[in-house]
Amino acid sequence: MGRNSYALKVEPGEKVSLEKLRPDDTAGYSSRAEVEPKLSEIINELQDLQQRLYASRTASLLVVLQATDTAGKDGVIRKVLGPLDSRGIHVWSFKAPTEEEREHDFLWRLHAKAPRAGEIAVFNRSHYEDIVAVRLGKLLPKERWSRRYESINHFEQMLTEEGTTVLKIFLHISKAEQARRLRERLEDPARRWMFDPHDLEVREQWDELHEAYEDILGRCSTEAAPWWVVPADRKWFRDLAVAQLLLRSLRGIDPQFPTPTWDWRSVNVPD
Repeated sequence: MGRNSYALKVEPGEKVSLEKLRPDDTAGYSSRAEVEPKLSEIINELQDLQQRLYASRTASLLVVLQATDTAGKDGVIRKVLGPLDSRGIHVWSFKAPTEEEREHDFLWRLHAKAPRAGEIAVFNRSHYEDIVAVRLGKLLPKERWSRRYESINHFEQMLTEEGTTVLKIFLHISKAEQARRLRERLEDPARRWMFDPHDLEVREQWDELHEAYEDILGRCSTEAAPWWVVPADRKWFRDLAVAQLLLRSLRGIDPQFPTPTWDWRSVNVPD
């Protein structure tokens, strides 16, 4: 695995073992107070780059967030993406397919939500659920869902060829930390509504779930759209790591404000 300062990049074809990766890694930081100035600095630059992206209308960014329950997809969206201009960002959450969606190919509902030029789209869960959920729930035979790895790779390759940068982030949380967060939800009246007893059924499949994600990370990390693994046991470090990945992606796009096609110096705004 390659590494930037805070996240691990999965190389194409790499065999991934989540058990060997530390979900409590903080790259040497010890507290939220220590990372907040750095996070604020990154968000300020993200806001500028997003304005340039929105104005230029020449490229787009798709952010794919995948994780086990309680790892913090919603928290990342609030903390890191929340400060961005809502005109240029859309967040899509994908639940179980509707009857209409099941009548189409599994990527149909995703493609319609891909970002337009100048925009950022965030998939809170994504097309990868059509492998993970189907595989764990035994909803389709293996010969069907196993073909989806290649279909997804072709889909993401097409998006990149059409001008969309695809940033895929897996939030890696430990089983012990998940248990702690689930108990917090149960004990807090203001958060109890977030608890779903079905989460405990999925938790019983922890090893199978990790195996499914390891296959996805290894088989669907490509040159065009690599996977990044973010340690997520510490929320404050998770947010910093995701913010840095967003910054890296937008810097790579390098959006610029468009130049007017008319002579702005000849325009006189009356009093």
